[in-house]
Amino acid sequence: MTAFLDNYEKLLFDFPAPRVLRITMGDPEKLTPVCAKMHAELVTIWRDIDDSEEISAVILSGGKKAFSAGGDFAIVERCMTDYHFRNQVWKETRNLVYNIINCSKPIISAMRGPAVGAGLVCGLLSDISIASKTARIIDGHTRLGVAAGDHSVIIWPLLCGMAKAKYYLLTCDSISGEEAERIGLVSLTVDDEELDAKALEVATRLSNGAPSAIRWTKNSLNNWFRMAGPAFDASVAYEMLGLTGPEVQEGVASHREKRAPVFDQTCKI
Repeated sequence: MTAFLDNYEKLLFDFPAPRVLRITMGDPEKLTPVCAKMHAELVTIWRDIDDSEEISAVILSGGKKAFSAGGDFAIVERCMTDYHFRNQVWKETRNLVYNIINCSKPIISAMRGPAVGAGLVCGLLSDISIASKTARIIDGHTRLGVAAGDHSVIIWPLLCGMAKAKYYLLTCDSISGEEAERIGLVSLTVDDEELDAKALEVATRLSNGAPSAIRWTKNSLNNWFRMAGPAFDASVAYEMLGLTGPEVQEGVASHREKRAPVFDQTCKI
């Protein structure tokens, strides 16, 4: 049954084809940041989809202007001072990644515009990631003053290789959709006006395919991610530890003041 969809407030749903669920993260007309409520919903939705007998494939979209505008700074600032909330986000961050990996249904992401934060986690962990050529993929953790931990360590080296992963995760450089396809970070790119149709075409094809064969193939391939689980767990722990330190304070302040950060270089690590 899909009655569970009524329990979600920040995620929008429709069925563009039989047995194909499309998830839109926030208002499709706006650059919607991932608030605490949406973050929690992105964690649980994959378990509900996995249990549903009415869904065979999923499209993940962010709407017309952006795939994901990033996280709400209110979440970061609360994590900096609230021990229990930080632990909650820590748990959600781990569960988000593992719930996507363990969801048996094929997931297709359709990324246009900025792709940042928790939305990017879901977009790159999708089984087939489709980006518009002008999409902008950014992992800005180190620019914010925390370790890259919410998904990157478990998947970027497998997708684009360690050399590219280190370059982009350490520098926080933006990656266009075309460049992301060239280095293997996404499955394919299309012109922006073709993005939604291509995602629906792929999702429909998979929803009409042999369900057990597709799901077992996904499950087997995702063992590569499961083997990277200990590295991922460490990266998330480092990210949470960084939220207690001075670097993230400067990172958040510089973002709010729209200036380059000036980090203390006397780190003992």
